[in-house]
Amino acid sequence: MKFQVNRNSLADAVAWTAKSLPSRPTVAVLAGIMMEAHNDRLTIAGFDYEVSNQVSIDVQAESDGQVLVSGRLLAEISRALPNHPVHISAAGSQAEVTCGSARFTLPTLPVEDYPALPEMPTIAGAVDADLFAVAVRQVAVAAGRDDTLPMLTGVHMELNGAQLSLLATDRYRLAIRELAWRPGSIEEHRYALVPARTLAETVKVLASGNEVAIALSESAAESAGGLIGFSGSSRRTTTRLLDGEYPKVRSLLPDSYNSVARLNTAEAIEVVKRVALVAERNAPIRLCFTADLLTIEAGGSDEARASESMSAHYDGDELSIAFNPDYFLDGLAAIESAVAMVSFTDPARPAVIAAALGDDEKGWTEDTGYRYVLMPVRISG
Repeated sequence: MKFQVNRNSLADAVAWTAKSLPSRPTVAVLAGIMMEAHNDRLTIAGFDYEVSNQVSIDVQAESDGQVLVSGRLLAEISRALPNHPVHISAAGSQAEVTCGSARFTLPTLPVEDYPALPEMPTIAGAVDADLFAVAVRQVAVAAGRDDTLPMLTGVHMELNGAQLSLLATDRYRLAIRELAWRPGSIEEHRYALVPARTLAETVKVLASGNEVAIALSESAAESAGGLIGFSGSSRRTTTRLLDGEYPKVRSLLPDSYNSVARLNTAEAIEVVKRVALVAERNAPIRLCFTADLLTIEAGGSDEARASESMSAHYDGDELSIAFNPDYFLDGLAAIESAVAMVSFTDPARPAVIAAALGDDEKGWTEDTGYRYVLMPVRISG
């Protein structure tokens, strides 16, 4: 095998593929990246039995073939190469990478021992790439990070006709995003529980294309033992789905609100960050709402204390409620709106953060396309 490739194209493709490689592989070949040159196209692939990444780029091939080399080493080398065309050749037990006057000789791994990549499942539909990337980013922030509760580390996807819903929760907050997509069958209603980390990393790259195709194996109907695939921009990823029946989290959304506040999102973020400087780890901040004022407080009588007030448009009885400051900041940042609407039923029940739509003349409404539900923290006094 021998070919020439653009340095930046190679570095980008190898870096993305290497993200799926295990840090401590159970089998030595799983630490490798497979490169296959054929008809002036180079396919670069990685697989750890759970997640597979594959990308194709243009090359000038003198001879076709396959080679398996250490993925992390190749990623570091390709990132450090000078900005010149890269020449790669492989024969026997060695591969050679040449770029300008830089030359690297790498040992190869046995191609015959590398597992076959999973086949892409059947395409279920497609969604706008940029829109999907934003939706995943908004929802994945609420996914759990405790591997002892693997079901909560996923993003629950609901494919219901022309609507695609994404849900994630770590038991303390819940994020729901609903968006339009183009299904293969308008009557199809399917579910998939996708690892949040894999989904978030995948859409970062696929967002550069026009659309993302979503593929689901037939066994994905109940989320257990199935496979999901995403493809776009000459890249594709497959990952095994998480097992388990996702909790009925939609019941956490209140049917109605007793009070509603509108905040300048950027100002609220800055105020919360300042006040939270005195809060110890996992300590809450308190939000006190009156007619046109929000006062944010942190700390206790025997600790450092802070408070700051900002203007707010508040409709309802005076309210005092406490939240984890990091979770509250995550919700404000996720709505990606200049004005945030925070809605309450009472201080002991979940609040809902959403983008505020409208203006002072025509009135304001809650953007129901994305909602971030946050559980309050019980505090004495």
